[in-house]
Amino acid sequence: MTPVQIKICGVTNIRDARACTELGASMIGLNFYTQGPRYIEPQAARRIVEAIPHSVQAVGVFVDAIADEIRSIANAAGIRCVQLHGDFSPETCRELAREFRVIRAFCTDARFQPKETALFSECDILVDAHHPDLRGGTGLTCDWPAARATRPFARFLILSGGLNAQNVGHAIATVAPHAVDVCSSVESAPGAKDYLAIKNFVAAVRMAERSAIASSP
Repeated sequence: MTPVQIKICGVTNIRDARACTELGASMIGLNFYTQGPRYIEPQAARRIVEAIPHSVQAVGVFVDAIADEIRSIANAAGIRCVQLHGDFSPETCRELAREFRVIRAFCTDARFQPKETALFSECDILVDAHHPDLRGGTGLTCDWPAARATRPFARFLILSGGLNAQNVGHAIATVAPHAVDVCSSVESAPGAKDYLAIKNFVAAVRMAERSAIASSP
């Protein structure tokens, strides 16, 4: 079994970023949605990017932004991967994918159709829980069967939404994602990471991997 990658989103400072990487994260999310509680300025993001190992990917999180704005902020922050929430067309994603790794986020609301993610073949796919007002970091649990149904259409599937140390093992067994994304359950407050919670989450992911290997024929 290929190791499940771990993305910790909503990082807001260098100390937390370094702790995330030391505890086992392969990706950290930096939020550029100005209305979100974990928003950081591009220059603050650049300082974080410069402080973490090159082996760890910094992901810029954007909501309903235009391509030029995404490009400008990502370049200012020194980020080569962008995560897009909102109404982004395949054409816009294809354009950005010429310059960045693109993660196209979908929420599992009543309109979600897993096969439609195949239109974004140049992107990795993130499946998250639906919230009527908030975009990520809500603590709500994603629809795991819908996420599992997305697996055949996604070149790289990231599972998000309500994951924690108690349920991530079951989530991995159910969905078989390439990566898991966690935010609010590893925080003491929005944007402030809880290192013990991160350690426990990472341990739960690795335990799920060992269980999958042990049960495989």
